[in-house]
Amino acid sequence: MQIEQLPEYELLQEEMIEDIHSRGYLLKHKKSGARVMLLENDDENKVFNIAFRTPPADSTGVAHILEHSVLCGSKHFPLKDPFVELVKGSLNTFLNAMTYPDKTMYPVASCNDQDFQNLMHVYLDAVFFPNIYEKEEIFRQEGWSYQLENPEDPLRYNGVVYNEMKGAFSSPEEVLDRAILNSLFPDTPYGVESGGDPADIPNLKYSEFLGFHSRYYHPSNSYIYLYGKMDMEEKLRWMDREYLSKYDAMPVTSQIPKQPAFSQVKEVVLEYPVAENEPEEENTYLSYNVVVGDSLDVELCVAFSVLDYVLLSAPGAPLKQVLLDEKIGKDIMGSYDDGIYQPFFSVIAKNARPEQKDRFLSLIRETLEKISQTGIDQKAVAAGINSMEFRFREADYASYPKGLMYGIDVFDSWLYDDEKPFVHLEQLKIFELLKEKAGQGYFEGLIRTYLLDNTHASVVIVNPKRGLAAAREKALEERLAAYKASLTSAEIEELVKKTHHLTEYQEGEESPEALKCIPMLKRSDISREGTKIYNTEKYVGDTLVLHHNIYTNGIGYLTLLFDTKDVPSHLVPYMGILKSVLGFVDTEHYSYGELFNEINANTGGISCGLQVFGNTKDRHDTKNMFGVRSKTLYSKLPFVFSMIREILFTSKLRDEKRLYEIIAKLKSRLQMSLASAGHSSAMLRAVSYFSKTAYFQDQIGGIAFYDLIDTIEKNFEQVKEDVFSKLEQLMKMIFRPEHLVVSYTADEAGYEGIEALITELKEGLYTQPVEKGALEYDFRPKNEGFKTSGQVQYVASAGNFEDAGYHYTGALRILKVILSYEYLWTNIRVKGGAYGCMSGFRRSGDGFLVSYRDPHLKNTLKVFRETPAFIRNFQADEREMTKYIIGTISELDVPMNPSTKGAMSLNAYFGKLTEEDIRTEREEILNASVEDIQRLGDIVESIMNQNMICVIGGEGKIEDNKELFKEVKPLF
Repeated sequence: MQIEQLPEYELLQEEMIEDIHSRGYLLKHKKSGARVMLLENDDENKVFNIAFRTPPADSTGVAHILEHSVLCGSKHFPLKDPFVELVKGSLNTFLNAMTYPDKTMYPVASCNDQDFQNLMHVYLDAVFFPNIYEKEEIFRQEGWSYQLENPEDPLRYNGVVYNEMKGAFSSPEEVLDRAILNSLFPDTPYGVESGGDPADIPNLKYSEFLGFHSRYYHPSNSYIYLYGKMDMEEKLRWMDREYLSKYDAMPVTSQIPKQPAFSQVKEVVLEYPVAENEPEEENTYLSYNVVVGDSLDVELCVAFSVLDYVLLSAPGAPLKQVLLDEKIGKDIMGSYDDGIYQPFFSVIAKNARPEQKDRFLSLIRETLEKISQTGIDQKAVAAGINSMEFRFREADYASYPKGLMYGIDVFDSWLYDDEKPFVHLEQLKIFELLKEKAGQGYFEGLIRTYLLDNTHASVVIVNPKRGLAAAREKALEERLAAYKASLTSAEIEELVKKTHHLTEYQEGEESPEALKCIPMLKRSDISREGTKIYNTEKYVGDTLVLHHNIYTNGIGYLTLLFDTKDVPSHLVPYMGILKSVLGFVDTEHYSYGELFNEINANTGGISCGLQVFGNTKDRHDTKNMFGVRSKTLYSKLPFVFSMIREILFTSKLRDEKRLYEIIAKLKSRLQMSLASAGHSSAMLRAVSYFSKTAYFQDQIGGIAFYDLIDTIEKNFEQVKEDVFSKLEQLMKMIFRPEHLVVSYTADEAGYEGIEALITELKEGLYTQPVEKGALEYDFRPKNEGFKTSGQVQYVASAGNFEDAGYHYTGALRILKVILSYEYLWTNIRVKGGAYGCMSGFRRSGDGFLVSYRDPHLKNTLKVFRETPAFIRNFQADEREMTKYIIGTISELDVPMNPSTKGAMSLNAYFGKLTEEDIRTEREEILNASVEDIQRLGDIVESIMNQNMICVIGGEGKIEDNKELFKEVKPLF
């Protein structure tokens, strides 16, 4: 790039960033004062991000509401929801916006040059020229408003962010996280809730909302980021011409201040709601939290991430273990939290008792004192550094573009200091430095300085209280009723009028002219080439080895799969325990902590899991497999096999104390995941009423599995021998040579030598006769309502259309986009105020509709039931239809890294999915017509007619609608 050809910009810094194979530039737009960062490289997955420093002054959630609202129409794109139009019709690989405690980001990514340009255009117009100044309805829809359909109705609040945050604050972990942040930084923007406290959100005035935008959404307060392979000069000229040149630089006071250190540790005690059936005893959260320097000190940040691993996160880590040994809580969590100006380190005990606070704190101090004096575990330090370095070099962020993650990382310094924009992208030299310092007392010094001699700390205790949610709801109802009672009849009529006006605005059709303003690709711009499958069948004796021959930059991705077809029904859920035990108990040569560190010091990790493969040609044919996975440098493959043998052949399963720790942690983490991802939990449970795949998943990781874990934890002394016996039975049933299939992703050089290692492994597998069984499926429409202490619902309706005589077609993928961003989006999210809504239709015939953080229940089911009528009456011109098709293809064409390509190929193999099947589905998508979509109404009606529903929601709402369910019961 020739910056001298761009007189509108000033070059501040330029350097080659070898660690991420990019050339970095830091620029300043002379007229507007906008900061611009470029990372130029050969990555086709291009990323754009514009961010603003947005320090909140209160907990009304103004920054969060604004993040939602600016994407609801702008000067050049005067639609109600350009964001949704982009999702429908873009080839994006990422499209979203995020509110942080001190900044708001608007990132997009795409591999298509024109699509990338379109996304940039819409996002820049949204942030600089949003319709919020002309349309107060946007604020009322996305933020909050009074809802009053009829004069006699009770007055209520509604709004997308309002309901989102009611859902967020239903989680005790979220309540704790917020309290920790607020407690440590009371005099800074981190002392309030940027996302919005539901109790404070209704205090936000429309004028204050607009004032926040005019104050902070100016180029002088912006951070613009471009990453990837593109014509950077052309992009910079375009941004100057279309947006930045229209502004003059101005001072914006948005700097994030540092919290002065405390002279003594602060203590905060709060309450969180639990449902009527949940215990208050042993349900307290104890936390100790300490501020650690600032995010500009990258060496300190990386070092504390290593310390987090060594002290707390790794199995057997000393802080975790001493608290578990002393029975201070049943699950020890915590972390090193960066991403803000002043990172902090937390130790959290869950399922504790309030009176344990002093012992909790003294044990932490005693343990840290001992480590600082006698020395830190050097093997654990090496493992922590190696695992971080492996992840950094691999840059595997699953479906997220790595350029997006790099772009988020740079803000850990750029947001707080314009002189240090790239430091968080240059970590390899820090890993080497830490390896040198590890044996020189460096980490012990950090423990002394930041964890022992530091009074900038807080103790946050969150206690459970039954009836708290109901009391808060009642107080809110009384407050709203009192407010309504204070209004005149004319004022009440005005509220009714405003409610109806908002509904009319939300239901109003977009004009064809407005819809055409969103730039869009043509069908001819889309490749008709489908995804390539990489499967080469090889055999080691009678063992199938699937070689996924892909260039992996020297990393081998290994999966050993063992068929569990002989496991009887009563043992199936115990496989969920077994996968959590193997690798986390002592073996012949290692304690479980030593084992974990030995593995992480030499590889990218070894883990166990369960996977179900469904045959796409026959939904009744499924394979339930126990997997042992690892990723490692080719040279370390013999070491990986030696450690797998250590785990499979010498694990000491009969360790009562350790098994209880694992069970208690499983229970704790399941409680968190089932509640926080309630939409997934409700959907899986509903589909488990009729699907083999979902039934198995529910047994080994869903609500059914939680019920087993809860029973074992509560009755551990009585059932422990039975659990030991079942785990030992499973070992002999599963890990047998006739059950083994190997999946290995590597190039030809990486494949060399693996067959001999497989042969050696097979020689140690179990061969003695076992009594065989099989999983028997209990299919019936249970239609359950699960009660929680939360204030929102997760509503799922499901069924199987193959059972009704219909067959899968690629057009169903288009229907998913249409429903998720048209019908369901409008009725569940926009009008209903839920935070999210989803749908899905699988090759197996399984289909579902589900809502997320939803204030409604019965009305949502009504919307679901009316879906077939919408589909049969669906209309779209060629442009609209093309938009939906492009949006559908974007979900199929997400770039895959080598690991993902191997996993996809493995799934295709057992799913009997061929490249021809993939091409056929793609053609069905690309050639789909309006009539093809309309015909899908029968398929969705067949799903709805099966009336398979599951709801996870607030106990009051579930009880009020209990006639909808066959069974109502507590989730926990």
